[in-house]
Amino acid sequence: MRLALEAPDLGSAVSPTLQELVDRTAASGSAYFHSSNQVPTYHARAAAGALPEGPAMDAIMAHGLPADMPLMQALTQTRLPLFFDDTATVPEAAGFPALGVRSLAAAPVRHRNGSLIGAFLMHTFSPHAWSSDEAGLFTAVAETLAGLTARLAAEEDAVAAQESALRALGLGLEFKDHETLGHTDRVTDLALRLGRYLNLDARTLQALRWGSYLHDVGKLAVPDQVLLKPGQLDAAEWDIMRGHVREGSRFADALGFLPPSAHDVISGHHERWDGQGYPNRLAGVQIPLVARIFALCDVYDALTSNRPYKHAWTPEEAQAELAAQSGRHFDPDLCQAFLELLQHGSNDLQDS
Repeated sequence: MRLALEAPDLGSAVSPTLQELVDRTAASGSAYFHSSNQVPTYHARAAAGALPEGPAMDAIMAHGLPADMPLMQALTQTRLPLFFDDTATVPEAAGFPALGVRSLAAAPVRHRNGSLIGAFLMHTFSPHAWSSDEAGLFTAVAETLAGLTARLAAEEDAVAAQESALRALGLGLEFKDHETLGHTDRVTDLALRLGRYLNLDARTLQALRWGSYLHDVGKLAVPDQVLLKPGQLDAAEWDIMRGHVREGSRFADALGFLPPSAHDVISGHHERWDGQGYPNRLAGVQIPLVARIFALCDVYDALTSNRPYKHAWTPEEAQAELAAQSGRHFDPDLCQAFLELLQHGSNDLQDS
C-alpha cells in the first residue's frame, strides 16, 4: 500500500501488488486490466509472473479484453471476486482454457458511479483449488486497492483531457500561421526523443511535452501583418514578434495547472547559451534544461522546413549549422547529444 500511494501512475501503483500475489499464492502470474474513457475494451496496464504465450495472448496484449467476453460481463454483476478452480468447467471463464489458463481469480474495480473500469486477475496453468488464505489475500488486496486504482484512473483521464486541450491550443496557432503546419507535433516528437535519450524522468518528459505544445502560443497575440508577413521582418516588427514569449508566459500563468518546467519551455526557448537571446538574456545553465533541449529541436525543425522567406535546408545543412552554433546559441553538451541522435539514431529514436 505504501508503494502504491507513492506511485506516480496507475501501472507502477499496481505492479508491486501483482508481484506479491504471485509470491504469496499458487498463482503463476497476475495482471491488471483497465478501460479508459468508457472504451469497451480492457487493456493490460501491469503484470507480474508468467503470462500465457501464443497468438491469442498476443492479440489480448495488443487489443485488450473485450467488454462482452463472459468474464467481464460476470464482473459487471458482482462486487466480490470470482474464483474458478477449473476454467474448463465454467462458462464465465470461456476463452481462458484456450490461453492455457486453467484456474483463475478475478476481482472488479469500479468507478465511483458503479461502472466497471478494471479487473485484477491471477491465474495458474493447471487446475487449482484456491485456498481460503489465497482467496482472503486476493479479496483484501482487491478491496484495498480498488479505490486507489479508481482515483488514479480518474486522475489519468483528467491529465489526458488537459493534454489534449494543450495540444489543440498549439495546433490552433498552426491554422493561423500556415507556414508552420505540422511544426507543433514535429518539435514535440523531437524534444521527447532527445529527452529520453538523456534519460529524463517521466514527470520532466511530461512537462517538456506540454511546454512544447504551447511554446509559441504567445504568437496568437502577434498582429497578422507581422506574423504572416511574406518576407524578412524589420527591426520594429522583430520587437513585436519577440513579444510572443512574454505573451506566452502570461498565457501559461493563466492556465494555473502547468508544471514549472513546462512554463520554462515557453519562457526560455529563445534564450541563447551565450546570453544573447531573449527575453531575459539568460546564459549557460541559467537557462532551464528543458528550454535548452527544446531550443535545439525548434531551430532544427525551422531550418529543415519551408518558409515564405526561405527553402528548407537539408538535414545535413541543418546539422552543420547546429554544430557551428554549439557553445554560442546552444548548450554544447546537449548539441552533441542531439547531433548523435540525428546522425546515428537510437532505440529511442525509433519510438514515437
